Amino acid sequence: MDKSIIVENVSKKYKLYSKSSDRIKDIIFPKEYGEDFYALRNVSFAAEKGDVVGFIGINGSGKSTLSNIIAGIVPETTGSVTLNGEAALIAVSAGLKGDLTGRQNIELKCLMLGLNKKEIAELEPKIIEFAELEKFIDQPVKNYSSGMKSRLGFSISVNIDPDILIIDEALSVGDKAFAEKSLAKMHEFKDRGKTMIFVSHSLGQMKQFCDKILWLEFGQVREYGSIDEVIPRYDQFLNEYKKMSKEEKEAYRERAIAGTSN
Repeated sequence: MDKSIIVENVSKKYKLYSKSSDRIKDIIFPKEYGEDFYALRNVSFAAEKGDVVGFIGINGSGKSTLSNIIAGIVPETTGSVTLNGEAALIAVSAGLKGDLTGRQNIELKCLMLGLNKKEIAELEPKIIEFAELEKFIDQPVKNYSSGMKSRLGFSISVNIDPDILIIDEALSVGDKAFAEKSLAKMHEFKDRGKTMIFVSHSLGQMKQFCDKILWLEFGQVREYGSIDEVIPRYDQFLNEYKKMSKEEKEAYRERAIAGTSN
């Protein structure tokens, strides 16, 4: 099968500064200021065309950082990402401009993707109808609830028909009926052989929808494999992790980063 996504040895480093003056000193002086923080360390995986890959991991594991890198929103520090096709990220309010209306956001997003005015005019009613925002489409997006923003972002992304769809917690806000409608749309994409990345804390949605699971732990790949292999082990880990004290969790984190999580 054709590879749709190839991620090779991707790391993402940020600098943490204890005070704002250190940030300026770090730019001006040769001596380094601030502490290095790795959101991702040497992450590698590949997805075939038509795969639906779920990203799981506790908070701070790097799921959204990796999603943003694959979508081209955030650059990797080292490593490489190769995509076979156009990718679209769906996250709550991702890429939406608060001062613009919903309709203006649709037009802007479509123009940025190279659509002409005729194509936008044909797509716009479908996007508005799917998002269920007919009454609010000419209001500024900054006045939208998080559910409304998520519906608009999801509707734009699925209607522009990308080759690779990246859904980051976008179905965790809003009402159940829209979440079910969105899942149905994602099943339609799956049936058409689209590649999807699905980031969610809902293991139920993962089981319903994904073929493969990438388990990230403190910015590193803990496991990558079929849903039947990885989800039971992750479920067991979660049950054990929740019982740990704050000190035990910190000790576990140190061991995991050092490469000895047992």
